[in-house]
Amino acid sequence: MNDDLHRICFKGGVTSPGELKDSIAMLEAAGLQEVFFGSRQDLLFPLPQKSKKQLELLSEFNTNIVADRSYQNIVCSYVTADIFDMTHWLKGSTYLYLLEQFNYQPKLKINITDPKQRLVPLFSGNLNFIASEEEDYWYLNVMLPHWKNKAFYPVLIYSWDIVKIARNIEEVFTGIDNVDQLFTIINQKLETNNKNIQQPLQTPYLTFPYYEGMNRMGLDQFWLGLYWRNNRYDLKFLKEFCGFCLDNGIGKICITPWKSLIVKGIKTESRPALERFLGLNGINVRHSQLEMNWHLPVDDAEALDLKRFLVRNFDQNDISTYGLTFGISNDVGKRSHFSSIVIEKNPPPKLVADFEVRPSYNVLHFKNFDPNTDTYVVYAQDVDKVELSGLLMELSKKYFEQLHKVTAPTEEKVQLKAKEEGSTVYQCQDCFTIYDAAVGDKKNKIAKNTPFKELPSLYSCPTCEASLANFKPVKLVLAK
Repeated sequence: MNDDLHRICFKGGVTSPGELKDSIAMLEAAGLQEVFFGSRQDLLFPLPQKSKKQLELLSEFNTNIVADRSYQNIVCSYVTADIFDMTHWLKGSTYLYLLEQFNYQPKLKINITDPKQRLVPLFSGNLNFIASEEEDYWYLNVMLPHWKNKAFYPVLIYSWDIVKIARNIEEVFTGIDNVDQLFTIINQKLETNNKNIQQPLQTPYLTFPYYEGMNRMGLDQFWLGLYWRNNRYDLKFLKEFCGFCLDNGIGKICITPWKSLIVKGIKTESRPALERFLGLNGINVRHSQLEMNWHLPVDDAEALDLKRFLVRNFDQNDISTYGLTFGISNDVGKRSHFSSIVIEKNPPPKLVADFEVRPSYNVLHFKNFDPNTDTYVVYAQDVDKVELSGLLMELSKKYFEQLHKVTAPTEEKVQLKAKEEGSTVYQCQDCFTIYDAAVGDKKNKIAKNTPFKELPSLYSCPTCEASLANFKPVKLVLAK
């Protein structure tokens, strides 16, 4: 993180409109006009003057401000709950309860995530708690700061043991060399409700989601994603946005690891006013996927310029990068679990340190372009900036060539039963979307085998939002 930036830690990236509004007012009083969002779902801000006293003064008004760089914010996938795929037993309230139990500021990076979503990285922490199929039990993937390789804890962790296990690991981790030693020590210190692991963690390959704009959430609500190209969020707008949320009964604002905002639970009747508010503020909520799937260092003008250069080349060549993610790093060898493809900037040669030289880059990608595989493949080294666009286009083509052909060991397999000819389904007359009772409607949270006549009266088409009355029965005819 840029040494000139300081942090406000909102646990799990979750805050209330009132809390965020108060924080913004405090930052405005300190002379700030904009803030950044960080990859650990925190809020980052520069100080006009590098004054430790000023930072301490701000900290008196907001206990979430963390001046000590050794402390870390907790990352969690609450932001994806109810809007993307979820493990069957997880709820948004589960995350909130767990976050509430953290009554200390951790120094280890802690992630609490659902493996069935892709927006929040699973393995970017030191302690990665990942939901299992067993209700209220989590895998624990460990990568302590001094370890070279990550390892899985040998048992599943009970939800309500997460905090005490994490805290006790913090107390002993510096002398721990492997996960078996860690398990033995923690087991001796604590009484926990562990469970044996019946099967390894399954992490199906998921394409990266589109996380911006107004989107339907259930039958009568919406969620909104907001993204700024330069990650510089205007405090005046954010404060007014918090006011809108307070006036319209929106209880939570979520920061994503991709340096954007998501607000859930927008009522149908609030949508027109929100769209008007965004329009009056000149907010674009439909950026191209080409530019939204990038992970950059915060407040790094050179990295932002490189991204713009590459995105412009993609656009001019009509290249699709749907499902892929890209990262730019200034630290060779320090690779995160955020992006499918990483562009590393090499340090200048020491022999010419006093001369300006053109930067060179390395291009790497995860095996199968899946950040959860934990294996990077070097694609090119020491290449010039002008070569990057062509190399990334080659990789994009390579990605689509292998897409759905490679069955990774972690991929879940789903078998579909063929429909019998002559069965009745219901079709939207506007967009021709099919409602099949045997399949249900995942987006609208309609369970499988729900007959059409039992759909709620407020049901609407998941594609075009047409009403229930717009669906007509049709007989399924199989192509010969």
